[in-house]
Amino acid sequence: MNRTEPGRLNRALFITVTLLFWCSLYVYMPVLSPYLEHLGMSYTWIGIVLGSYGFTQIVLRLPLGIASDRMKKRKPYVVIGMLTVSLSCVCFAMGEQLEWALAGRIMAGIAASTWVAFTVMYAGMYAKEQATRAMGTISLLIAAGQLLGMAISGMLVDAGGYGLTFKMGAGIGLLGFALSFFLKETQGEPSRPAMSYSDLWPVMKDRLLWKVSMLSILAHCVLFITMFGFTPSYAIYLGADEVGLTVLVLAFMIPHALTAYMSGRVFAPRFGAWQIVFTGFLVSALCSAATSLVPGFALLVITQALNGAVQGLHFPLLLGLSIEHIEEEKRATAMGFYQAVYAIGMFAGPFVAGSLNEWGGLKSGFYLAGVLGLLAAVLTKRWFIGRTGKSHSRSSHAGF
Repeated sequence: MNRTEPGRLNRALFITVTLLFWCSLYVYMPVLSPYLEHLGMSYTWIGIVLGSYGFTQIVLRLPLGIASDRMKKRKPYVVIGMLTVSLSCVCFAMGEQLEWALAGRIMAGIAASTWVAFTVMYAGMYAKEQATRAMGTISLLIAAGQLLGMAISGMLVDAGGYGLTFKMGAGIGLLGFALSFFLKETQGEPSRPAMSYSDLWPVMKDRLLWKVSMLSILAHCVLFITMFGFTPSYAIYLGADEVGLTVLVLAFMIPHALTAYMSGRVFAPRFGAWQIVFTGFLVSALCSAATSLVPGFALLVITQALNGAVQGLHFPLLLGLSIEHIEEEKRATAMGFYQAVYAIGMFAGPFVAGSLNEWGGLKSGFYLAGVLGLLAAVLTKRWFIGRTGKSHSRSSHAGF
């Protein structure tokens, strides 16, 4: 690929669009469950709205990836992603009603379903031998965009209420939408086989892929029950204000990003990938269950900082381990399948926790997260500890 100045400008523009994408997608996340409570929704309906994000990805993520591969075009899907992430915030801003909130979260799921096109497009801006570097960079962009959006969320609510948060998210998304039209379609994609429906069945018969996918479902259940689900509501129950929510988000996300970056580079080579995955699940289970027991906001922040750190351990490792053993010509399909399957956790976690909270109170969902984390730890130990030695992966991004 030609490494000219226009090429560098295209990469810089893509980085900007990606940051805006994740910032817009996550700018309202810390206040979403408190906002839904503000609308008077039951915990069951809150779970449905939160879970619709994952359900949409279950349906759309793999078909969109295959369609993008068949077209050999990524830019249209990036443009669609930026448009739908903007419309997500617009829907929320339209009115304080259940229907608009549900529509907004479904739109966010559509936007997230286009993410595979972003990753392939960015990889195509680099030579084949630099693909790992490209994925490492895009992993940091995800974390940076999410952190930026979630960090300003509480301050926006404090300054102008929930409406300002949604309007700001829409504005950020629309800016990215406008900039996405100036992106140049990459011509130098690293050579790789396209995803196809005909390749799905052989991939779906792979037992190891199913096992790793099951663990990822449980990991996403825990994440979308806790910080991306009901933890902000519990923080408000303990007396946190909007600034406190910002502190809570930073306490979770900064350790999460740091351990995700170090997991495959430092910890897995030294201790073994599956040992690190097991540790992450076990400690996360304890932290999630302990959330229900903390008596005050300060202690909640401490537990969530630890929870963020340990959850950052297993997400990137599971991503790499899902395709580590797959033949090169099937990896694109296997990755598309894996990403579609783990979206079940984004849906099932908050949906079941919402129903449980309706029956047993807000604390019930955190106990559920603890049980699911413990189940993941037990399955990891039974399936992999002592059987795979110290195999590890250097893959990097979880792609929420």
